[in-house]
Amino acid sequence: MDAAVKPVSVRKSVTVNAPIAHVFRTFTERQNDWWPRAHHIGKCEQFTATLEPRTGGRWFERGDDGSECDWGRVLVWQPPTRVVLQWSIGADWRYDPALKTEVDVRFVAEAQERTRVDLEHRGLEHYGDQAEAMRNIFDSPGAWAETLTIMAGAAENKPS
Repeated sequence: MDAAVKPVSVRKSVTVNAPIAHVFRTFTERQNDWWPRAHHIGKCEQFTATLEPRTGGRWFERGDDGSECDWGRVLVWQPPTRVVLQWSIGADWRYDPALKTEVDVRFVAEAQERTRVDLEHRGLEHYGDQAEAMRNIFDSPGAWAETLTIMAGAAENKPS
């Protein structure tokens, strides 16, 4: 990266009243249970959000019609403490395999029944002249903050 380009990221955290392994499984294995239905890029309104549980795995949505739309890839898989996802969704809300931003999610046990989830969406400078606009979108209350809150509720209310 050019030294003149300043890194741009968004950080959000949520505390979940559940054990770390359960929260990690909720985030990774049960993504379709909590992923906001309005947050999709495929043509189908009804879809299944899927995260393949391994380094190199796909992160994608599958429409009820069988169509698939990639979101990115799993870059780091370290259960139950960390997962890093490549986010390849452009400013036009379409899959762009050339765009490589990262969603780094860390799970920190604060107590036996309490886990802090720290999410950093970094590399937003790769959006070029759209970087600040995308940072503002991801930093807005209806984006990562709301998504983490919904995930926390799923982890606290539904056993995995």
